[in-house]
Amino acid sequence: MVRAVFPGTFDPIHYGHIDIACRAARLFDEIVVAVYDRPLKSLLFSPEERISLVRQSFDGDGKVKVVGYSSLTVDFCRSIDAHLIVRGLRVFSDFEYEFRMALANHRLAPEFEMVSFFTAEEHTFLSSSTVREIASLGGDVSSMVPPHVENALINRFKELGDGQQVVPTTSLRD
Repeated sequence: MVRAVFPGTFDPIHYGHIDIACRAARLFDEIVVAVYDRPLKSLLFSPEERISLVRQSFDGDGKVKVVGYSSLTVDFCRSIDAHLIVRGLRVFSDFEYEFRMALANHRLAPEFEMVSFFTAEEHTFLSSSTVREIASLGGDVSSMVPPHVENALINRFKELGDGQQVVPTTSLRD
């Protein structure tokens, strides 16, 4: 059985993530959507909330399993006997970031392969931070996320109230 891991923070999951996971599921026996719980960035949702939102997004898809993790991605992959890491590429800048990450992962675990999927054209603009920012300003994200995620965003921003900065003003990727 070929088990692949699709790691990320998924804060929140959006249609671009779902598209990548579903396309990967057509090629591999099992896709483990691994929700990382300790990123070096501010999050809108707790690990438990993100895992729940991701699980709901794949409800009924027997090839997609959703779990949380807090270790190095390659260590997590070893722990579940997966040897493939799936990533998505939207724009040119993603390539450099993913290339460096793939090289680092290969240095740590040369037995793993990294597989990148180009995003579908209609999702090239999507990122979790874009979705969060639009939702934080009361914009319509219904074409970007499933209904349960849209509802979670609306409710979270109601809880936070006005004046809360939840979207970083600078990129935290590097």
